[in-house]
Amino acid sequence: MKFGIIVFPGSNCDRDVAYVTRDILQQPTRLVWHQDGDLSDIDVVVIPGGFSYGDYLRCGAIARFSAAMRATVEHAKQGGWVLGVCNGFQILTEAGLLPGALVRNRDLHFICDRLPIKVERTTLAWTQKYRQGQVITLPIAHGEGCYYADEQTLSELEDNTQVLFRYCSPEGVTDEANNPNGSLNNIAGICNPAGNVLGLMPHPERASDSMLGGKDGIVLFEGILEAAVVAVA
Repeated sequence: MKFGIIVFPGSNCDRDVAYVTRDILQQPTRLVWHQDGDLSDIDVVVIPGGFSYGDYLRCGAIARFSAAMRATVEHAKQGGWVLGVCNGFQILTEAGLLPGALVRNRDLHFICDRLPIKVERTTLAWTQKYRQGQVITLPIAHGEGCYYADEQTLSELEDNTQVLFRYCSPEGVTDEANNPNGSLNNIAGICNPAGNVLGLMPHPERASDSMLGGKDGIVLFEGILEAAVVAVA
């Protein structure tokens, strides 16, 4: 399986993802410059965290028009896997690959922390190696990570089980007291209806090596690899 990690001016987590996919998981990995519109050799497109184009206008608002993102939209439409982390999640909503938007945190502060995250669905490739309802620990680092959508969109997300991750207490309680940024329904990550596009604000790539304090994040990458093996078989 080959991973393609899109690099924008201002990306700062691209090498973190490459360390996981190329060095830990030993998978072919290509860093894709934002002006490169050829993703024909890529199986999984990863849009990393950072501050694409300096977050001018809105987070991800400029990045959505890049050649690499136009190719990513086509990749997703053809059923290809797409993962957006933090700024990557913001870009996916701007590009229309995921519904809703990420807006300023409730208290208007940048948050950098390691938090408990509840896994809500395990029937997709991304989450198949977690347990239903499992509480994992992932880092977050964002100033505009508050997930917002209108009531109809929220209802559709819940009805279609498109919410894959929620902020919670260490015991798995999802309430306002355990919501770091004000995200509606404590949403930390969602997928599209087909399940091939995933966006989340927490950073799984920063929790993929025990030297960094935990390996809950690498399970997500291992899940997509297992799905690829099954597909080939």
